[in-house]
Amino acid sequence: MLPRIVLSLALSFLQAALASSVFAQAYPARAVRIIVPYGSGGGSDILARQIGAGLQTLWGQGVVVDNRPGASGNIGTEAVVRAPADGYTLLLQNSTMVVNPAVAGRLNYDPEKDLTPIMLLGLTPIGLFAHPGVDARTVRELAGVSRSGNAALSYGSCGIGTPQHFVMELVKQKTGIAAVHAAYKGCAPGLTDVVAGQIPLAILSANLGAPYVKTGKLRALGVSTAARYELMAEVPTFEEQGLAPLDFSIWYALMGPARLPPEVVARIVAGTQQVLADPGVRARLSNAGVEPMKGTAADLAKLIRDDLLRYQQLARSANIKAE
Repeated sequence: MLPRIVLSLALSFLQAALASSVFAQAYPARAVRIIVPYGSGGGSDILARQIGAGLQTLWGQGVVVDNRPGASGNIGTEAVVRAPADGYTLLLQNSTMVVNPAVAGRLNYDPEKDLTPIMLLGLTPIGLFAHPGVDARTVRELAGVSRSGNAALSYGSCGIGTPQHFVMELVKQKTGIAAVHAAYKGCAPGLTDVVAGQIPLAILSANLGAPYVKTGKLRALGVSTAARYELMAEVPTFEEQGLAPLDFSIWYALMGPARLPPEVVARIVAGTQQVLADPGVRARLSNAGVEPMKGTAADLAKLIRDDLLRYQQLARSANIKAE
């Protein structure tokens, strides 16, 4: 006969396994909350609402989108970090999360240790736009304008330490373009000023500038991803123009508190993948400038790790610091 302690341990393991299986099958048994640590109307919010509506239909449970903006996304993220690891509080974050430590230094949470990566959801390329009065159609031609000294160049961004700011500083490093940074509080004011000719250049989320490129009010000089952007397929990437490696984008991801049960992660992934496969959802996200994508938890964990390192390195080389 087996010793009593061995039988007791075996029974405990069996009970735990059964409990985990039952929990996963029952999840979700009540409403799920998706915290978006930014205001309404942006890519993260649009994604959360599309996914939330789809999951609510699939699961037959309420899925509530909770916008908690502030501190560059840190307020809402910290709320998820402190939440129970039961799958009922989720986070829809974007790549601002991995930029923050490079700019602000130490955060109140560890992006790698205090959150469970669930899956990548989509991305938005970053585009460099010029007013038509600028005599350049590529980044190389812009570098020539800069070297000539005939035009004082400045560029607007969505703010100091944003992914857009980082991408432009990398473009400058690779091309020798001299352009003074004009930091705006968000992408929209920079877009307004470059369209009006108040500034010659702006580095923005590519979807914001795309409609103005089609009407001739702006010229796109390049996009930041390895593949061309569907909304501006005629615009070459920075890498196509000889600036490789330069593959940056604003990515969106679903996460949860640390130690989220794998069975619950799998259930969330299965449901979310089903939602993102819907042609109507994909079309609505594409129109909003978000390219849906498939990515596993492992893909997301690697992306977070890699981006934390490369943004830190770029912050040092370009001397990017918080205001």
